[in-house]
Amino acid sequence: MDLKAVSTKITEPTKSALGTINTALDSLAPTLAPLAARWDAEADRRAKLRTPENLKALMDAQRAHNSARSTAASARSQRSVARKASMNPLSAGRRAARTADKAARSHRDDAKGKLKAARKNYPTTLKARAIQAHAVHTVPGAGISALAWDQAGPWPVAGSLALIVANAAALAIGRRKVVTSVEDELSAEERRLVERLDPSYWAQHADERGLGGTITTPVKVTPSGLVSHVRLDGRWKPSSFRAKHEEIRAMLGARTDLRMEIKPGSHGDRATITLRTRSAADGINLAGWTPGCPWGVDTVTGEPVMVPLGRRMLIAGTSGAGKSWSTRALLAEASETPDHRLVVVDPKRVEAINWEHRARTAIRLDEVLDVSDDLVAEMHERLALVPRGHDVIEISPERPRITVFVDEGAEVIAMSRTPRFRGTKEEPGDPDWSRIMENFRTLARMGRAAEIILIWATQKPTMDKNGGIDPQISAQITYRAALALSTSGESRVVFGEDATEKGWHAHELPMPGVALLRSGPKVKPHEIRTRAFSPADVIALPDRPVWRREESPAGTAGDSAPTTLRLVKGGDDYVIAPPATEPAAAVPAQPTAKPTNREKVKVAIGAGAKSVADVALITGINKGSVSKCVKQLVEAGEVDRSEDGVLTVAATQAGEVSA
Repeated sequence: MDLKAVSTKITEPTKSALGTINTALDSLAPTLAPLAARWDAEADRRAKLRTPENLKALMDAQRAHNSARSTAASARSQRSVARKASMNPLSAGRRAARTADKAARSHRDDAKGKLKAARKNYPTTLKARAIQAHAVHTVPGAGISALAWDQAGPWPVAGSLALIVANAAALAIGRRKVVTSVEDELSAEERRLVERLDPSYWAQHADERGLGGTITTPVKVTPSGLVSHVRLDGRWKPSSFRAKHEEIRAMLGARTDLRMEIKPGSHGDRATITLRTRSAADGINLAGWTPGCPWGVDTVTGEPVMVPLGRRMLIAGTSGAGKSWSTRALLAEASETPDHRLVVVDPKRVEAINWEHRARTAIRLDEVLDVSDDLVAEMHERLALVPRGHDVIEISPERPRITVFVDEGAEVIAMSRTPRFRGTKEEPGDPDWSRIMENFRTLARMGRAAEIILIWATQKPTMDKNGGIDPQISAQITYRAALALSTSGESRVVFGEDATEKGWHAHELPMPGVALLRSGPKVKPHEIRTRAFSPADVIALPDRPVWRREESPAGTAGDSAPTTLRLVKGGDDYVIAPPATEPAAAVPAQPTAKPTNREKVKVAIGAGAKSVADVALITGINKGSVSKCVKQLVEAGEVDRSEDGVLTVAATQAGEVSA
């Protein structure tokens, strides 16, 4: 016989059964720990009160009470004798006996109260009290079973014994120390936190911190830190438990800068404590960029996080949070392929100059206005080309997707509030700077169908007059990323008014390079570590084509002018617009080449238009494009602008234009 094999067959099932029993006892321990903790606390309280001084006071109170009882009994007997001796209730003997009886009874009651207080100060041990309590049902149960065995059987005494066993077992399991075994090696800080999150430790010290009625479960070690689920009794709600975050941190002795998240649990009477002692992104190289690489890594799951192109996006983060280096990977992706172009609007200049070799940049006030005008004009032109049954235009190298990155929204908003006039009075022809924000609002509302995508970044995402995000723009953005913010109010602006209640605390994120990303209005934000991309890495990227809007030919923008205008140039007669009353036969044949917006603006000025508004009305071109063309014509010396802003064709050019 193989004794080793037989031994293995016997011991393995035994070990398995013991493991199952231990697991079951470990799962019951947190439930019974509060009972054991209250029992031990009461036993300790009683033991501390059982001092020699309190024992002496009890014995004195017992003697005084016995003496008072004897005196009261004697006075009651003497009063009975006095009643029998005289029928007159007002006699001296009966009055004296009555007075003595009242005094003796009062003394007896006073002694009884003192005895009661002395017994409370020197209480019976909890073990003796438990024996007394169990004797109340055990003795009668045994008597019933003995005297009425035929009718009751052993059940009365068996039920009493079961109660005794249940009490003892509950105390033993509740005092059981649950040992959390983890495969990963814990740091010294994590070991200390695991010990303090142990149910036995928590139950003993919860009352000291005002957390009585809560009990933790054994800690789970995850790639993102330590997680413990907390059971709440009827006095608690998850929100009120979260409000005790300072007491919980003190209870655990956790570092002030250690991120601690307290959220509702799987049930209404549960909460979850997560201590971010580690990150799933630790050890993953997130430096540099290559086409198609993820934007970052989820710090909880370790999964790569992609941000698809073509999504309007809000990126918020206080100074030093890593907003610039986190967005560079997105901008590099948006300017890499032939059917993608990049526009960078950066009033601070620092980021824009890094992208000059592969993006159109706008830094000065006039540049921001020009590029926003061009984008709006391009958008309207593209919208007219969206095929029936499609939501967006199809991108191509000829009609690329344009990603517009606004690096500091607060500065752009401040630009749009610049007064139109220079000095102390408004001059005709001064640019309307408020059109900057009107243009960006239009792009936010309508640009997606034309594949003109807005990414708005700001350090201060409040929506007031000093904030960095416009309410109309914010309402159109679904993708939202927040690095470390300054206040909880800014977190609510980015993620919604219920962000704080749901635990989306972007203002508590570590710096730099850690962000909360939300990909939709009903999607829960998840924490990611973003890719680090330095300015030197950006400058080292290869050159890419820079988007410039080509001036629209006649027939695409500005062909609805109601006035008959002709441009005479090189012997060819270009018709800008046919007269409303002139028959079609009178219109000369169109040449192959067609006039540009600049030529149309010059013809309109030659026809008598005196201002930008007049030219826009005649040609049908939007004011932004007209203003840009006028500026170019003035700089080229083809158009003159008087001090009062009136536009006229230069004398050397007047012979070329007729109306």
